[in-house]
Amino acid sequence: MLSAFLRAFKTPDLRKKILYTLMILAIYRVGTHVPSPGVDYGLVKQCQQNASAGGSVLGMANLFSGGAMMQLSVFALGVMPYITAAIIVQLLTVVIPRFEELKKEGQAGQTKMTQYTRYLTMGLAVLQSSTLVTLARDPSRLFGGTCATIMPDDGVWALLLMVLTMTAGTGLIMWLGELITEHGIGNGMSLLIFIAIAASFPTSLSVIYAKSVSTFIVVMVIGLGIMAAVVFVEQCTRRIPVQYAKRMIGRRQYGGTSTYIPLKLNMANVIPIIFAASILMLPQMAANFNRPSEPGVEPAAWVSFADKYLSMGAGGQGTHWVYMVVYTAMIIFFTFFYTSVTFQPTEVADNMKRYGGFIPGIRAGRPTAEYLEYVINRITTPGALYLATVSLIPLIAFNMLGVVDFPLGGASIIIVVGVGLQTVLQIESQLQQHDYEGFLR
Repeated sequence: MLSAFLRAFKTPDLRKKILYTLMILAIYRVGTHVPSPGVDYGLVKQCQQNASAGGSVLGMANLFSGGAMMQLSVFALGVMPYITAAIIVQLLTVVIPRFEELKKEGQAGQTKMTQYTRYLTMGLAVLQSSTLVTLARDPSRLFGGTCATIMPDDGVWALLLMVLTMTAGTGLIMWLGELITEHGIGNGMSLLIFIAIAASFPTSLSVIYAKSVSTFIVVMVIGLGIMAAVVFVEQCTRRIPVQYAKRMIGRRQYGGTSTYIPLKLNMANVIPIIFAASILMLPQMAANFNRPSEPGVEPAAWVSFADKYLSMGAGGQGTHWVYMVVYTAMIIFFTFFYTSVTFQPTEVADNMKRYGGFIPGIRAGRPTAEYLEYVINRITTPGALYLATVSLIPLIAFNMLGVVDFPLGGASIIIVVGVGLQTVLQIESQLQQHDYEGFLR
């Protein structure tokens, strides 16, 4: 991997793209530390010292924003609105016929779908920024504990200005991601998520090191093992062989080639973890809004239930086993659900039949679809268990090691490893193109 980067910097074209990508990532990181208008940054820092964002109700959203959400910066929402919009649009292709037609239209249809995703992203940005500003008016709901106000002026115009600033920040992030995709290296939005998550690693590891050196060593050994396992699983692919029959079209002969359908063990990526964490976040958020503010008043029964069983690190006693069981079940369910939506065996079988393709030993048409469905169900089962296991690692570390913010587990490590592998593969493919050009010349 290091040799690929060294060779890339020796190639003028690739060096320019890499430096351009690094410049955009630097701009993004600077934006995460620029506070929104109307926010007292000093008070925000005091609140952050008194409460850990990792165990808060908005922990995952804060992770994906690179810590910008808990700082209420101009990039507070990060890439979460875009991710949510992209998932919604992808799921709607099964429900809305118009979206399904656009998906089949190739590049023109994909451009239209991207435009819809942008519009939905801005709408979600307005909604999420309004929710965040509402929570910020009572910082105890955002940071926990007894936190003083962080907004000296909480008038209507000041709140509207904050919402407008955060929404504009989301639009700027989306534009920066597209610039990387078009002129840089790798997928822009994926790299922005990568840099946001990776930026939190040094702080989390330094906190663990300051607490206990032995715990830090254990965490690093476990983290390296998890990283190796994630690399291995993410590279696992089941290849379904496909043979194309020879056809005569006019005076030319087509087909007669062999290829394969690559089916990844983890086809859903981190989407099930995001879905499960987002849904389990709702009871805790509802409990925060309905908790009595007067001292000595007992909360409602359902609020106490949510605090005890459906929250992360409730009362400082660690995550309850009920939360872990529900979390695991939801991850497994959403893995099968999302895989069934994104990969449709009937459509794949019809396309193969249309172009004269078949799986050796399997008849074309319905038998092919049934075979593909059988295979996808078999490989999705270990994929779902893998996602559930990796996502439970931070919770187990919280209970057994006392590490509040375990950085090398869950969705974060899957994203970091996956994006890193994709970026290195893209660099290597472009290096091979340059080598071939030099050989041909």
